[in-house]
Amino acid sequence: MRKLTRRELALMLGAGALTGTAHGRLWGRSVQPGVVGLAEARAVLGTPLGPETARLAMAGALAASVGAESGASAAATLFSPKDVVGIKVNCLAGRVLSPRVELVEALVDLIAEAGVDRGRIIVFERSNRELQRAGFTIRESGPSYLCVGINNDYDREPSTSGAIGSCFARMVSTTCSALVSFGVVKDHDLAGVSAGMKNWYGVIHNPNKYHQNGCDPYITDVARHPYIRNKLRLTILDGVNAQCHGGPAFRQGGIFELGMVAASTDPVAADLWAWREIESERAKRGLPTLEAAGRPVRFLATAAKQGLGVDNPEKLLLVSA
Repeated sequence: MRKLTRRELALMLGAGALTGTAHGRLWGRSVQPGVVGLAEARAVLGTPLGPETARLAMAGALAASVGAESGASAAATLFSPKDVVGIKVNCLAGRVLSPRVELVEALVDLIAEAGVDRGRIIVFERSNRELQRAGFTIRESGPSYLCVGINNDYDREPSTSGAIGSCFARMVSTTCSALVSFGVVKDHDLAGVSAGMKNWYGVIHNPNKYHQNGCDPYITDVARHPYIRNKLRLTILDGVNAQCHGGPAFRQGGIFELGMVAASTDPVAADLWAWREIESERAKRGLPTLEAAGRPVRFLATAAKQGLGVDNPEKLLLVSA
């Protein structure tokens, strides 16, 4: 694992030292797999970030992830004005441990400043109910952005990817041309980690079928389906408050203040960073590793083998805002 400044990353990109992408489809810039942009953001559990704090954190992490000068210019490298951008939020744990509304709205603002009409930006989750429980307001129209649940609107016929056969939400199969996974840094009782990649279980109609063997290879198989792999531009992780034990639902005793927002074009590297932070906190508390606790994180190695990103800690590049 290496730590870089945003300037160092920009210089390396400008010199052509870093090439390729985690998914191969950045809008206007090539970024090396393994890069995770980080920005500080601190708030007491259950309290919102101030709008300016949220804006600075989101812009900083996003700019750091691609070596850009600003959050808006970073967004412009990732999204075209012709895109319909879907932001999949993970609201399983309710208001206390879902992506903060103020961070999501800061991302929406940056994408809009990059030239995407707000009516073409959709924040979504499995249902309206889950969005509302997490503090989001349902918006089926209007000037700010759309915010709607999938609400059982799935393809009529299943499609396959590896070991899965699922009907995908029309939101990802048909409506959106670009996708963002907006997750939370937390542990998972079966997969070990639930951050950015596990979030995509929320776009298939039968996720209950795919939890054996630590959700491996199923998390990878969902993420490598063309509906996701060919459209995914960005992973954002809300780590203002994170959870190291008791997940994926909220558990008071497992919460810790991480105080970070992460952004990456590499979904595997983003989850690798989250995993390392969770293990670090578990070690501080005298808890066993996730593997020793019987929930090893298997899916990242599988995802790396499928070319979805970097799972090697030695190739993880952390870039500070």
